[in-house]
Amino acid sequence: MSVPVPPAAALALTLALALLPAAGATARDRIRIVGSSTVFPYSQAVAELFGRLTGAPAPVVEATGTGGGIQIFCAGVGVRHPDIVGASRAMTRWEHDLCAAHGVTDITEALIGIDGLVIAVARANPFDWDLALPDLYLALAADVPAGGGWQANPFRLWSGVDPALPGAPIRVYGPPPTSGTRDAFVEVAMHAGCRALDFVRAGGFDDGWVRANCSRMRQDGPFIEAGENDNLIVQQLAADPEAMGIFGYSFLYENADRLKPVRIAGVAPDGATIAAGTYPLARPLFLYIKNAHRGVIPHLEEFVAEFMSEAALGPGGYLEERGMVPLPGGRRAAVQAAVLARAPMPPPAD
Repeated sequence: MSVPVPPAAALALTLALALLPAAGATARDRIRIVGSSTVFPYSQAVAELFGRLTGAPAPVVEATGTGGGIQIFCAGVGVRHPDIVGASRAMTRWEHDLCAAHGVTDITEALIGIDGLVIAVARANPFDWDLALPDLYLALAADVPAGGGWQANPFRLWSGVDPALPGAPIRVYGPPPTSGTRDAFVEVAMHAGCRALDFVRAGGFDDGWVRANCSRMRQDGPFIEAGENDNLIVQQLAADPEAMGIFGYSFLYENADRLKPVRIAGVAPDGATIAAGTYPLARPLFLYIKNAHRGVIPHLEEFVAEFMSEAALGPGGYLEERGMVPLPGGRRAAVQAAVLARAPMPPPAD
């Protein structure tokens, strides 16, 4: 005679069985984190310190890009699937639904801090760069106003975009479409720059038109997709002083001896301008945590607590020392409490 199992116990049993390794496999003793190349150095810093402090195996951190990382994270529950994904933008509704379709239904969202999207050049570059948002759009977009209409981008030199800029070739290394940095750059730089163009303002075009017509980066040479490893962009700039690179603020912060920032609308990126919102290309950074793995994957709960600690996220914390800008105190405390309580994220609005 079978004994009925209460629904809550049945759910717990199902999750526990999903987290068990398949026959002949080895149980996972390391936390696995995937996602954004921008969040990667912060997750790696917490992972390394956590391993030293606790003696536990250091978590494995992979820079897969935000979009790719979220898809890996959403593929299922169990030891074959990662526990945390870092993201340099918020999870979309489509991604949330993808998670749910694969049984990943209990997720906590953690806004861990603020980052600036930085455009930088080698210190050997002689020009004191200051670009308006329309300059960025005209240099890097696939389609621009030219010849009285909307057409493929003809600009090859910065002086063609603005005569006050040098006659240097437009050559910018940036993230691929799978990167959250690319998504964020399109939103905060390309869309904003497009809206500010005289052609768009005079035409009275709305946000829907901007998203449909101003989102494509050019593919004819001046914009170069450089992959998910931002350190490779840093190396490329050192070798090519005429080029620019796009990446998160931490990479400029950590390479200040080799690189200098391009001001955007007169504002240079630093901790103060990013935190105040006066730097135009600021953006939030996130972690998404798979709650079904907490209390099951060894040391995951303790690792999450370390990531949420004031020593990591607070002013003067070791993540600020690596370039992340802390959230204001009240907002940070709310995030920390929600994450430690395993608060479920609501479905995104989009």
